[in-house]
Amino acid sequence: MLNQPISAINKYCKQLHKKLEKLNLFTIEDLLFYCPTRYEDYSNIKKINELKINDIATIKVKVKSLRNYNTPKQNKKITDVVFYDETDTICATWFNQWFLNKIMMPETEFFLIAKVGYNKKELINPEYEKINTNPTHTARIIPIYPLTYGISQKQIRTVIKAALNYVEYLKERLPEEIIKNNKLIEIKKAVQNIHFPSSEEIRLKSLQRLAFDELFLINLKNFWLKKGRENSKATKIIFKEKETKIFVDSLPFKLTDAQRKASWEILQDIKNPYPMNRMLNGDVGSGKTLVSAIAIYNTFLSNLQSALLSPTEILATQHYNSFYNWFNKYEINIALLTRNFSLFNNEKITKTALLEKIKNGEANIIIGTHAIIQEKIKFKKLSLVIIDEQHRFGVEQRGRLSSLTNKISPHLLSMTATPIPRTLALIMYGDLNISILDEMPKGRTLIKTSVVNAEKRLTFYNFIKKEIEAGRQAFVICPLIDESDKLGVKSVTNEYKKLNEIIFPNFKIAMLHGKLKAKEKEEIMQKFKNNKINILVSTSVIEVGIDIPNATIMMIEGAERFGLAQLHQFRGRVGRGAHQSYCFIFPTEHSTERLNAMERILDGFKLAEIDLKLRGPGNMYGKEQSGKLNFKLADINDTFLIKNTRDCANNIIKKDPELTGYPYLKKYLSRELQNIHLE
Repeated sequence: MLNQPISAINKYCKQLHKKLEKLNLFTIEDLLFYCPTRYEDYSNIKKINELKINDIATIKVKVKSLRNYNTPKQNKKITDVVFYDETDTICATWFNQWFLNKIMMPETEFFLIAKVGYNKKELINPEYEKINTNPTHTARIIPIYPLTYGISQKQIRTVIKAALNYVEYLKERLPEEIIKNNKLIEIKKAVQNIHFPSSEEIRLKSLQRLAFDELFLINLKNFWLKKGRENSKATKIIFKEKETKIFVDSLPFKLTDAQRKASWEILQDIKNPYPMNRMLNGDVGSGKTLVSAIAIYNTFLSNLQSALLSPTEILATQHYNSFYNWFNKYEINIALLTRNFSLFNNEKITKTALLEKIKNGEANIIIGTHAIIQEKIKFKKLSLVIIDEQHRFGVEQRGRLSSLTNKISPHLLSMTATPIPRTLALIMYGDLNISILDEMPKGRTLIKTSVVNAEKRLTFYNFIKKEIEAGRQAFVICPLIDESDKLGVKSVTNEYKKLNEIIFPNFKIAMLHGKLKAKEKEEIMQKFKNNKINILVSTSVIEVGIDIPNATIMMIEGAERFGLAQLHQFRGRVGRGAHQSYCFIFPTEHSTERLNAMERILDGFKLAEIDLKLRGPGNMYGKEQSGKLNFKLADINDTFLIKNTRDCANNIIKKDPELTGYPYLKKYLSRELQNIHLE
């Protein structure tokens, strides 16, 4: 019944169902769980003579008279209606709604939403509704929904209220013991009152129930995924302690305590007969690649293959050079495979020959882009896969990995430099084990950060000029590719033109953005890396992890448009060489306390925690990384609820691993996971 299309509810819903599809609303169930983002309380019903300036209240009135007329000059259609109650009269004006004369007949009773301006005797375009015992748009707590073009709040409320006639067909989603132990109201009551609550108390109880459901089901899915992996097979990779110690001691720097801990966690995982699925979350410059190298080295010592996947050719080549420098003293064969490069032990080789070396097991470490997956490369004994900047690889791409290894799943290590607060990681990546690098290697130069107001801009331009004349390079980041009058923030095209023609006409300047082809972007980045470009003007497409040691200036325009986590990542593009580096943050108008935090806090995880509380996960990371973060009702900062729902979900899986006694939950998981490969 709940899977019926919206058009099946009634004629009114049939008229609107095409527009509702723009909101991803297709079925009756979709409507029931399309939750408001906020509410307006119009339950306070006043008399006309009780209204005060700036009041927003419901008044219960009768129609006294109505007049439709045109304005002489502008030819606007105006409707004036005089209403009255036992205390006074009031006039309401509507534009282009002459049809009201068929609705507002004399002595007809209405509720009006009175938003009172300076003239208490006149209302402009107020919400209205005929008096009834169960009002929809007035005289109660009113839901406010997210909309799209062509749909009004009145329309969406009317449609959802009609859908609520089907609420009786909703079945309980949670086990009875969980509902009882957590004192949750029943699902039918929660859905009814999340839309049209009879009181603030029942609205909060409904919110609590549905937020619990949301987090519980996400956590249940995560534990189910973990269980599925434990039933899969992987090749054990044995920890070679003696050889690993020799390798670590040969490095020109000491591991941090955080690197040692993360390495140990990974080495313990990969010795299991089922696949590891761990994420290495490290701040910019914390040494994630070296941690992955220790796991890769142990894979080689076990006579097995490993692969490291990067999202771009530049990053793949950068990793290849690092690994070649670390391992060239050992008898380890390292391959690089990208669209333009085929290298084997630092020598050029044909792609066909390289693929053969991978297939026969001669290549021990294979570094490349996602071409490694797309080209259906065959491995002899691939046992460990490292994915750099894991958000750039989809679930489907990661799922193809096991098909490369004769159904023996490789151990999987995902790496990201995006600082993720612990509460968010528990939900966003709850199916992974997580290692955190929250300690910076000794000797790394701190980046001096300043928030720059408009009056000081020229001073900082002069400073940048001196840095470039001294041989350094600079990034300039803008929020948009092209100018937008509506948003009023800097664009790459305009900023490039200004810097190139007016501010720095003697320097070599290039621009980079998402509309360029992949080959063009990589060519520009390669020129910048080789110091053939002095200033690179770019959107946020500049790669996380890209290493330009000579770049010492990071200038960010329209900084308020970015999350603190993003700003911190931009800052991490500099400070990678021996020279002092700087990050200049330019707000569009005035600085804010949020941006000022960048000056005093250099810890990406602390900045991410601040941003999570202020902006929420979707605004922190943007659409690309927030696919799992579209919570309807749950508050990601509610650590108690997150822990409670995790414990409840974990207990269910432990008690009944196959969910035999929970048919609804099993059906839900089957539907959710049918397109996900259990790596």
